[in-house]
Amino acid sequence: MNVFNQFRDHILKLLEDLAGDGLLPPGLDTGRVAVEPPREAGHGDLASNAAMVLAKPAGRKPRELAALIASKLEAMPEVTTVEIAGPGFINLTLSDGFWHARLSEMLEAGAGYGLTDLGQGRRINVEYVSANPTGPLHVGHGRGAVFGDALANLLEAVGFDVTREYYINDAGAQLEALGRSVYYRYQEARGQRPAQTPDGFYPGDYLVPVGQALAERDRDKWLKEPERDEEGKGGWMDACSTFGRDEMMKLIKADLKELGIRHEKFSSERLLFKEGKIQHAVDELERRGLIYTGVLEPPKGKPPPDDWEPREQLLFRATRFGDDTDRPLQKSDGGWAYFAADIAYHLNKFERGFATMIDVWGADHGGYVKRMKAAVKAVTDGQGELDIKICQLVNLFERGKPYRMSKRAGTFVTLREVVDAVGKDVVRFMMLTRKNDAPLDFDLAKVMEQSKDNPVFYVQYAHARIRSVMRKVLKEFPDLDISEDALKAADLGLLTDSSEIALMKSLAAWPRAVQGAAAAHEPHRVAFYLYDLASAFHLHWSKGNEDPKLRIIVTGDRRLTLGRLALIGAVASVIANGLAIFGVEPVEEMR
Repeated sequence: MNVFNQFRDHILKLLEDLAGDGLLPPGLDTGRVAVEPPREAGHGDLASNAAMVLAKPAGRKPRELAALIASKLEAMPEVTTVEIAGPGFINLTLSDGFWHARLSEMLEAGAGYGLTDLGQGRRINVEYVSANPTGPLHVGHGRGAVFGDALANLLEAVGFDVTREYYINDAGAQLEALGRSVYYRYQEARGQRPAQTPDGFYPGDYLVPVGQALAERDRDKWLKEPERDEEGKGGWMDACSTFGRDEMMKLIKADLKELGIRHEKFSSERLLFKEGKIQHAVDELERRGLIYTGVLEPPKGKPPPDDWEPREQLLFRATRFGDDTDRPLQKSDGGWAYFAADIAYHLNKFERGFATMIDVWGADHGGYVKRMKAAVKAVTDGQGELDIKICQLVNLFERGKPYRMSKRAGTFVTLREVVDAVGKDVVRFMMLTRKNDAPLDFDLAKVMEQSKDNPVFYVQYAHARIRSVMRKVLKEFPDLDISEDALKAADLGLLTDSSEIALMKSLAAWPRAVQGAAAAHEPHRVAFYLYDLASAFHLHWSKGNEDPKLRIIVTGDRRLTLGRLALIGAVASVIANGLAIFGVEPVEEMR
């Protein structure tokens, strides 16, 4: 149960009653009425803005309306105090019995606590990673991979039907550069030493085995072939770029598997060209009158965008849909621009049944957000919805100093190196400890520290401590039933200490946290919640160390011990649920 939604419903019903009594005008728009946690803990358990957002349409002063609402709220048995603060905030404090009842509901719900049917089975496509198949994944790709995977888990947890997708950028100049790089390594493997490295050469050692594998398969075949045939096709370029792409995708998929990342669908840019889907998308735009031939004016007062050229070209009317300028769909050689392929790809998603799409992009793609959102609106006739989440850079350190790049990659730190250094679960959790659009500092040494400043440790330690107590209690009470059913039947009314009530309040915030994170497409909110819950638990634990009466296992008192076990068992369950959204395994003990 979402406590905040519950009290919002109470207030809406109360407003209806006041209107029925003639104290408020009927039909007030209550869409902006909210119930949230107070900004300061000392201001109660819940706060509502109802009086402030309704005062003007109700023809009353905010504090006057707040007093009217407060008089009704005070009559509720679960409300102990109502205070009017500032310009008209209504702050509520709830009884211990109310929180005991919420804990009982949590125990009944078990692993399903907080997970709702918000999505109602609606289909949603989450595309993430989509790294160019030209080399191993770097640590920046890892952030997008973890973010996308956790977001997909989060959306599934609240009832969406999610498809996880990877878009293979296997057409264009970068694949040609890969083909030349593979051919270089292939020549080396066949005993030839090329005079110079080709333009756009991909350095590092990872293409050496690729060239060797091609040489082993095809021997000297491509040494005798031209780069392309007379029609500009085939030749060693096609063979090397295709072989290189396939080998790189094997490498990328292996790296993703090490991080616990999965995709149900891999889509190919090359197939969009081959199957005529780009022409299909352009035809759709043309049918709606959204394409014209013209010359773009250079931007005034700022540098021109990458795709600006002072020539007549085929343009998409992107400005009709919120973009800064209209956008070209063709290159100077007459071929389709990357943007045209991107439009076709998103139309293809829409035609596969995904009206809602989420793309997870790297920091270098921020300038493409407006045009892509404009294109989706246009090509789907306003029926498609695209949310683009930009993942900012990861700054990698070791003991405060920048981490050196690897020889294997040549120019960057590979994702596999980081996973091998600190483990999958640490990488996944740390990648979600900041909002996606904020830079992330990742120190390989600090993430392994056992301290409160390390959120991975702090949350996992809370779970491990609870599991340790569950094991130790049987030494004190060998025949104590601590099964799920026994904990549900525990006397929760015995839990009256302020730290116990604070834990219940923290647990009661879980449904709001998970639903809010899903609605905003922001899985980092779950990390923040888990850290706060772990903090509340560790505070409760510390009080037990200081006062034996507050320890979880109370010698000679089975009923109180069982009640406290029920409370911390609920904490462990919520932590496990949150970690599951992150794809992280909760630990049973710390080593």
